[in-house]
Amino acid sequence: MTRHQGTVAVLGLGSMGSGLAGRLLDQGVPVRVWNRTAERTEPLTRAGAVAAAHPAEAVAGTTAAICAVADSDALSTVLRGPDGILADGPYPGSLVCASTVAPEEVVRLTGGFGSVLDVGMLGNREHARSGELRLFVGGEEKVFTAGLPLLELLGKEVVHLGVLGSGMRMKLLLNLLMGIEVQAMAEAVELAAASGLDRGLVLDAIAGSGFASPVMAFKSRRLAAGRFDRPDFRLRLMTKDLLLATGQADRAGLRLPLLEAARDTHVRATEQGHGDEDCVAVVHALTRPTPGTHT
Repeated sequence: MTRHQGTVAVLGLGSMGSGLAGRLLDQGVPVRVWNRTAERTEPLTRAGAVAAAHPAEAVAGTTAAICAVADSDALSTVLRGPDGILADGPYPGSLVCASTVAPEEVVRLTGGFGSVLDVGMLGNREHARSGELRLFVGGEEKVFTAGLPLLELLGKEVVHLGVLGSGMRMKLLLNLLMGIEVQAMAEAVELAAASGLDRGLVLDAIAGSGFASPVMAFKSRRLAAGRFDRPDFRLRLMTKDLLLATGQADRAGLRLPLLEAARDTHVRATEQGHGDEDCVAVVHALTRPTPGTHT
C-alpha cells in the first residue's frame, strides 16, 4: 500500500477531529492542528502535533488538510474567513471536508477548487482513533485516487461514491436512519415503562433481538443507564443533520413522514436544553407535559 507523504492539518478537534489527529500521529504522520478553542489542542501537542493560531497557519507547508468542524458556518469560517484556508487563494494540497453539511455547501464553499473531497464518516470517536471508520467519499476520480493513501490510514473501508457532494449525501442518509432508529427505540421503551414493564429488561430484549441494528444495541446501554453526558454524538448535531436531510428531501420533491417526525422530535428535545447531551436524549421530548408546565 502506498503511504501518505507529508504533513496533514486537522482543523476542528471535537470527538472525531481529535480521533483523526491521534490516529495520524500513531501512524507516524506529522500533524498540525487548529481548533477554535485552543485548549483542545493540548493533548495532541503533548503527543507530538504542532498547534496553530488560525487555519491558514495550520495548513502552511502541509500536503493535506482535513476539516472536521461542526457545521456550515464553522466550515465557511475555516475555508473563507479571515485567515481561512482559501482566503488568499487555492490551497496547494488535498482538501478533505469531513464536516457534515449540505452537499451544495461543500461545492459552494470550495468554489471550484480542484483537489477537494467530501467524506461522510461512519463511526464514533473510538473508531476514528483506531482507524476503524467507514468512509464515503465524493470528488473527482483522480483526486480520490491521490487521497486514498491518507483515507486508508483513517478507515477500514473507503468507498468512492461519485461527484463532489456524494459523501455528504450518504452521510445524511445514514444519520437519517440513525435518528429514526434511536427515536423508535426510545419510544418503545417509554411505552414499555408507562405500561409497567422494566426499562432494563425491555432494553435487553431489544438489543438482543433481530430488530436491533448495531447502533440501537450500542445506544440501548446509554438509555438503560440514563447516561446522556460525554456524548458520542450530540443531540444538536443529529438535529442539524435531520434538518439538512429534510432540505434534501424537499429539493428532491419527496415527502418523508418518518424523517419529518424525527426532525420535529429532535428539534423539540434540543429546544428543551438537551442539545449538548448524547443523541439518545431525544427521549426527553417524548414525555407529555403535566398540566400547567411547559417543555
